[in-house]
Amino acid sequence: MSNIYFDNRIVMTLDAGGTNFVFNAIQGGKTLIDPIKKPANGDNLELCLQTMLNGFEEVKDKLNGEPVAISFAFPGPADYPNGIIGDLGNLPAFRGGVALGPMLGSHFNVPVFIQNDGDLYAYGEALGGILPEINEELEKQGSAKRYKNVIGLTLGTGFGAGLVHNNVLIGGDNSIAAEVWNIGNTISPGQNAEEGVSTRAIVNAYNSATGNTETLMPKDIFDIALANKPGNKEAALKAFHTFGTHLGDAVANLINLFDGIVVIGGGLTGASQLYMPAVLEVLKGNFADGQARLVQKIYCLDNEQEKDAFCKLDSHKIKVPFTEKMVDYSPEQKIAVATSKLDASEAIALGAYAYALSQL
Repeated sequence: MSNIYFDNRIVMTLDAGGTNFVFNAIQGGKTLIDPIKKPANGDNLELCLQTMLNGFEEVKDKLNGEPVAISFAFPGPADYPNGIIGDLGNLPAFRGGVALGPMLGSHFNVPVFIQNDGDLYAYGEALGGILPEINEELEKQGSAKRYKNVIGLTLGTGFGAGLVHNNVLIGGDNSIAAEVWNIGNTISPGQNAEEGVSTRAIVNAYNSATGNTETLMPKDIFDIALANKPGNKEAALKAFHTFGTHLGDAVANLINLFDGIVVIGGGLTGASQLYMPAVLEVLKGNFADGQARLVQKIYCLDNEQEKDAFCKLDSHKIKVPFTEKMVDYSPEQKIAVATSKLDASEAIALGAYAYALSQL
């Protein structure tokens, strides 16, 4: 995979949400135009498809060169290799299956690549976000260690994820690998992980503790927790702590399975100061029998001291038996978790760009 920041090919992109479609184009890892936003019209198939055609036409008209592909994200499972979007809850018009990729490919005469938004988020972080940042810092420190695995998580209305190994996106046989929202929930058995890691989880926890019947958003509860708005501060803090405990449980399971750098993005990351301590309590904690939750030692890169310790060169020389040779040995197995420095939509766009280039 070539460096996306030194590639002159142009790819048209789309961030396809249930409410809005945001169109753009990327060259060399950088957006070329101001985003073009249009209503998704997800309940009217003909209008939705025409909106998509019009959006990409507007992007193309603003470009100084010819695009080599269209690449974008959709929320939820679909037949991504064949470009067919199926039963999505937030885009009901697509139920029954719509050959969206072939339609766009026929109209614009370029290859079309569609992927899950969580997958492309992780891919963007692996190619242009957390992974190159960590490896560059390790190189500066003189360390030979390089990380190749990324677990990308998105927090918002839902709980999404993607997995990347050595610059390759892991999609699974049915294009639904890393459906983290539906993994088991050991904190609240009987529910999937998303019921504890979503915007509604925070609101429900606060309402349950206080008996509140007003319509509140997570931002309201965040402001209550910081005493910037009237309300039950203790209940607000506990709602975010509970959210963090559920998130930590899911992250621990993913780390134990995949052994990769964890990067967290999405709309709720602005409140990371309220939930990240609970995440780390789980990751640095033990099971009831005393067994550590993780095999690796976890570091939080949001904390400068922990970041320095994570990147610190800590290997030493050991002798190769029956020879005079010496080799480097690092006894500690390190892994890291971090809040993304990229906006989620920015990382998704980067991922869409990188994915298209990797497939061409």
